[in-house]
Amino acid sequence: MSNSYAPTHRPEQSGRVLSDPVRHPSGAPAPVLTKRAFVLILMTLLVPGSAQVVAGKRRLGRAALRVTFTVWALALLAVLLLLVSRSTLINILAGPVPSLLLVLGLAVLAIGWAALFLNTLRLIRPGLLAPRIRPAVVLALVLAMILSSGSLGYAAYLLNVSRDAIGSIFSGSGPTLEPSDGRYNFLMMGGDAGADRTGRRPDSLSVISVDAKTGSTAIISVPRNLQNAQFSAESPMRQVYPEGYNCGDECLINAINTEVTNEHKDLYPGVADPGAQATLEAVSGTLGIKVQAYVLVDMDGFSKLIDAMGGIRIKAGGWVPISGPMVDEAHGIHGMPDGWIPAGDQKLDGFHALWYGRSREFVDDYARISRQQCVQQAMLKQLDPATLLAKFEDIAKAGTKVVESNISSGQLGSFVDLAVKAKGQDVSRLTIGPPDFDAAFSTSPDFNIIHQRVAKLLAGPSAGAADDTVLQPGMAAGPLAAAGPAPATQPSPSPSPSDFTPVTTTPDGQPITEEMLNQFKRNGDEQSIRDLVATNGKCAPL
Repeated sequence: MSNSYAPTHRPEQSGRVLSDPVRHPSGAPAPVLTKRAFVLILMTLLVPGSAQVVAGKRRLGRAALRVTFTVWALALLAVLLLLVSRSTLINILAGPVPSLLLVLGLAVLAIGWAALFLNTLRLIRPGLLAPRIRPAVVLALVLAMILSSGSLGYAAYLLNVSRDAIGSIFSGSGPTLEPSDGRYNFLMMGGDAGADRTGRRPDSLSVISVDAKTGSTAIISVPRNLQNAQFSAESPMRQVYPEGYNCGDECLINAINTEVTNEHKDLYPGVADPGAQATLEAVSGTLGIKVQAYVLVDMDGFSKLIDAMGGIRIKAGGWVPISGPMVDEAHGIHGMPDGWIPAGDQKLDGFHALWYGRSREFVDDYARISRQQCVQQAMLKQLDPATLLAKFEDIAKAGTKVVESNISSGQLGSFVDLAVKAKGQDVSRLTIGPPDFDAAFSTSPDFNIIHQRVAKLLAGPSAGAADDTVLQPGMAAGPLAAAGPAPATQPSPSPSPSDFTPVTTTPDGQPITEEMLNQFKRNGDEQSIRDLVATNGKCAPL
């Protein structure tokens, strides 16, 4: 009876092994087992769940495939939305609830994918493989697991970092900002909150104005010492200063933040930062445009953001001192410089970029403003998608420490889309002071002229070709010897800000060195230093 049973059972079992080595690997040749192992790993990598359907628990495999196809469909939908309406996709992902769900979903998918790989390893049955093949199969599976579930886990981590940064920097809710005369106008403030100061005083005020359709960008710098700043019509501060911020020499535009924070915050109920909001309203009224939002960068932490970006590259027109301690505050005289930033092509880390934009020793404040504009342009130019992706975590973490804004997180998508449009375009510039206005203009500004100059700048070249107040893209505003009406005839166009030769030698051809400049300082010959560094306001991003 045992003899009659053997011929009918064993051939059937042997046939099943030979005909289906994927599902029943026992007894299959070694090359087949090796190929089977790598194929199952590849199937789990490319189509999670497929290996289980063909070689393991089909119920598990079918459930995993349903998840896989659902994720693919959602990813395809996201790609289509990215192509059709990138801002909508970003707004969805930036929302606190959708972003949290996405973080959790990615984490669950990463864990599930890793579990499928472990199940695939069980299906491979490494004990059946040739001993020399086993390490290669295990290594391939580990690499595939890192590539897949590891990448998903890291993506969940970065998205969570982004979510925290958005929540820290931007307002969770707020009114939707609409373009004003076709443009978005953002006030960039460099806040300097030292231990010896009451409140945060914005020592750098610039409006970045971006065309809502084209992304064409202009930077308008307002000197910190501008007097009699005009508040916009809807500003509560017009009740206090109906004729402008005109309480004397102390009423400079950069003092508004501190005064409102300390004395008038009751005029701004429900406003998170009354001082910043009042400064925004003063800049709006002064320039004659509607500034919709502000971004305040703490200069004490500014260097961290530059370092996170990997530094910035500029062409410096002249040497810039890293000023030492103040020894004569009444006359603005510092001690020996702690160092110098040379003229020429430079890559600046955060510390040196901060000083490059902050230093005003040996030159007037308008040279510093020009350098600040250049640093801003360098950051905009060099913060490309590759840099952002490569250094995303560092940039996001640095941003939460140095940046504050009243921009609603719900509108981030629109502004990211706008930034993409602006990328690569030339930037026009205007300063409410030298070289575009007389040096005394800030103490007794003519606001009608400011409004005309700003309107012509933002209107573009087509607004009036016969007027020197029109800026060609990428050109600085034409100099105005005195702040008065523009001449009727068109002068020669202003040179591009990058068309200059850095001053690296003395008039007799001797190379300028740090030791030379320090020796002049030790000798008390500050005029010679001023002569040699007079061009340090010239700068261009590289």
